[in-house]
Amino acid sequence: MDGTNLTRRSLAAYDRPVPRYTSYPTAAQFHADVGPADHHAWLAALPDARATVYLHVPFCRQLCWYCACNTSAMNRKQPLEDYAQALIREIDLVADAVPHLLVGTIQWGGGTPSQLGAARLAQVSRHLAARFDRASGSETSVEVDPRYCDEAFVAAMAEAGVTRVSLGVQDFDIEVQEAINRMQSVEVTGAAIGRFREAGVRHVNIDLVYGLPRQTLDSLSRTLDVALAIRPDRFAVFGYAHVPWMKARQQLIDVSTLPGLPERAAMADLVAERLVAAGYHRIGLDHFALPTDPLATAAGRGRLRRSFQGYVAEELPSVIGLGASAISSLPQGFVQNASDTKRYQSAIAAGILATERGVATHAADRLRAEVIDRLMCNFTADLDEICRRHGIASGSFLAGIADLPALIDDGLVRLDGQRLHVTDDGRPLVRFVCAAFDQYLAHGKGRHSSGI
Repeated sequence: MDGTNLTRRSLAAYDRPVPRYTSYPTAAQFHADVGPADHHAWLAALPDARATVYLHVPFCRQLCWYCACNTSAMNRKQPLEDYAQALIREIDLVADAVPHLLVGTIQWGGGTPSQLGAARLAQVSRHLAARFDRASGSETSVEVDPRYCDEAFVAAMAEAGVTRVSLGVQDFDIEVQEAINRMQSVEVTGAAIGRFREAGVRHVNIDLVYGLPRQTLDSLSRTLDVALAIRPDRFAVFGYAHVPWMKARQQLIDVSTLPGLPERAAMADLVAERLVAAGYHRIGLDHFALPTDPLATAAGRGRLRRSFQGYVAEELPSVIGLGASAISSLPQGFVQNASDTKRYQSAIAAGILATERGVATHAADRLRAEVIDRLMCNFTADLDEICRRHGIASGSFLAGIADLPALIDDGLVRLDGQRLHVTDDGRPLVRFVCAAFDQYLAHGKGRHSSGI
């Protein structure tokens, strides 16, 4: 979709907040009525004791102003040690509830997991391996800040079984880096990637962001030149989410330097055009992968899935989140740990799960969740088949989607019988298509980022 067409088609009409749909119901619907007892019962009742495990480390060496993640600056040894021990105790609590859990992919996210330190990461990894069986051939991935990634850390990660690293870049332009308080040279980033590849960790992802302060189409194009020369397996390219009401650090960003709506749309187009031309497959809304990457393979087979960690190739039915603010996705619903690190650690120390909120899902939620997941992953949904699986007539279901005619008129979707297709023009706005199926959005209190 080209930015000029977007402008002609009243792009401003879609300049509004909308969820990212990494889950449905979204986190905006989580509430405190779901607590540790529910979480424990849902774990114990897992019908298929297989899951992806996500571990959250809410620490960075310094804070980047653009970041909206749950993280804080932490460089003192004891708090990092205390947090690692809490993760170990939480693993035990989960293992006691699900003693025969088979773990697939393990993902370390943050914050910056490497800030925990190689020895602590390895200690937690060993304990996880001691308490749970591991599915053969599954990945272990970790998010890494290339600025703090020496040879000793790389060697420890390789020894701990890490198979994939995701490196935050955001943008290589000096002015943009100054505007977001993240100075990171091309040389530092390249050296970190070289160390991992030499150590045998050959699967590399690079994260970029468009819509950043002082960013232009020219500067973004130069960043893409450098990033493509590195030839990572995957790119994740996100639109900057300016949510200063959620993250006070973003108040340090001068809003007058942020690209406008047409510029953001043009940046999204530029990224897609450049990466696809370089041989990457476009995966869902914001990921790109080489044809041989498992994410591209899963997308080609219609098996791509979306979770709180983004797009995933693995089809395991559940995600178990460990650490402060981590979210678990279970058949009965979603649960989230306390975001405050002290509250999280106090609960774990008391021998209870640190669940602070969540939401139980119902039949109508599961139907809409499947539609949204298919649209976010495949840009198409067979509504007749999905509704039949959930025991509902597709005609009556579609009749209740009030915003669908407007999306069709705007050219974002087309309806072939009972199969809904997101058009090429609609792909960058697929979150708005999903929003039409969100029965909570119009009445919810959640504040979301811009959908463009």
